[in-house]
Amino acid sequence: MAKRILVVEDNDLNRKLFCDLLRAKGFEVEPVADGREAIEKTRLFMPHLVIMDIQLPNVSGIDLIEAIKADEELKAIPILAVTAYAGKGDEETIRAAGAEGYLAKPVSIGPFMVAVNALV
Repeated sequence: MAKRILVVEDNDLNRKLFCDLLRAKGFEVEPVADGREAIEKTRLFMPHLVIMDIQLPNVSGIDLIEAIKADEELKAIPILAVTAYAGKGDEETIRAAGAEGYLAKPVSIGPFMVAVNALV
């Protein structure tokens, strides 16, 4: 059975790239463009991994990570933060929110797949 990955990314091009790449590697993928739907989609899809953009319209990816980690049903799901928000101290802030992985954009395919495979 294929491992399930939820991709929370508002940028259409990035979301399509991540989803196409993951599907090509045999994962079952559920894309989410609007971060406000992320918690509900996580609950319905019960992924083995959540890939989370940090800069989302309407809601912060950090807030979503904290909400997932505060939820008894969802907290065990690993989260890979993928973000252009890569200033000094940002990785520590994102990891402190609960993300198990962190990648700065632009993301190269090799490191992206290494990070995904390490968490699923």
